[in-house]
Amino acid sequence: MIREKVEDYVRSIPDFPEKGIIFRDITSVLQDADGLRLAIDEMQKKLEGIEFDKIAGLESRGFIFGMPIAYNLHKPFILIRKKGKLPCETVSKTYDLEYGQATIEVHKDAITPGERIVVIDDLIATGGTVEAAGDLITELGGKIVKMVFLMELAGLRGRDKLSKYDVESVICYDGK
Repeated sequence: MIREKVEDYVRSIPDFPEKGIIFRDITSVLQDADGLRLAIDEMQKKLEGIEFDKIAGLESRGFIFGMPIAYNLHKPFILIRKKGKLPCETVSKTYDLEYGQATIEVHKDAITPGERIVVIDDLIATGGTVEAAGDLITELGGKIVKMVFLMELAGLRGRDKLSKYDVESVICYDGK
């Protein structure tokens, strides 16, 4: 049965990973051919009228959604990965997590100064990872023209960290 909205394909799991949290599971979107197509199409629609040179995706679910959009629009794709996963010279950014820190990297030659970049990921929650990705892109001279997410957990206020960017999500949930 084909559903009309992407959120109809998202499975909500109460009390995971802890009591009071509703986990928004995208595997149910990925496991349904119509849901996957709809998710990619809806994310791609957010780019209509935007002039850009490349798409950057964050490991790993940003790859899932960013790659088909890059393919559809005939744009190069930039991998933003966890530290130690890229084979050539990289630039890195360390950022804070709830309990500790993490580091992401991008190949130093992935972006030429002045290129217009779209960032794609599955989820905006606290915004820390994508803020770090934005810093990496800017450090290499790229200009972020849009950030697109499949889902947004508005209660975690990640959009606040990204206020200098044009940010859109296909689905926005009020809570955490």
